[in-house]
Amino acid sequence: MLIKEIPESERPRERLMKYGVSNLSNEELLAILLKTGSKGKSAKDLAINILKKVGNISKLKDINIHTFDDIKGLGIVKKIELVVLIELGKRIYLENNSVEKIQYTNPEIIFNDNKYLFQGLKQEYFYVFYLDSKKNLIERKLLFMGTVDRSLVHPREVFKNAYLCSASGIVCMHNHPSGDLIPSNADLEITKTLVEIGRIQGINVLDHLIVSDRNYFSFFDNNLMG
Repeated sequence: MLIKEIPESERPRERLMKYGVSNLSNEELLAILLKTGSKGKSAKDLAINILKKVGNISKLKDINIHTFDDIKGLGIVKKIELVVLIELGKRIYLENNSVEKIQYTNPEIIFNDNKYLFQGLKQEYFYVFYLDSKKNLIERKLLFMGTVDRSLVHPREVFKNAYLCSASGIVCMHNHPSGDLIPSNADLEITKTLVEIGRIQGINVLDHLIVSDRNYFSFFDNNLMG
């Protein structure tokens, strides 16, 4: 059934106006965002197909521009709008979390506060967390994206951002999509390089975490920070 065939009082936008946004279903919220359907499919049909594809509304946070390539009627503009919406939601969530400052005093806290960044990724993502003198988070920054088995990390980018946000310390975190948390030779080399440069620059490299979806390896805990 197309949206225009639904009684006006039961259409998603009208229900939002009447009952409030919190009383709409996931399908109705998505249908409003999609605005229009495609030939033979309503916006609500597309919304239902999207939710079937991810299996759970919470998994929308892991989508990328190609997640819904197999859903007919969902064009590139709608895909871009969905990805942008999810990214905005993440940033709003992070901004709200930053009000209550979390001190990054140990690797477990760091992992638990950031593990969602790596859920479902198929290649390596290298993040740096910039901290003040009390180990409060100043800024998270995704600096590099690599292939499944290696990341090309440039120390100048790591420390340039440290200066820009006046950080006293940094923590690095990247994922191993394979789930194997053992540091590679490249991981050991880049960590050693960053620690040495940090000492010269007066910016402490406090830890480097290698993470999977469920666990982590801490260079600090394993006495690998030099």
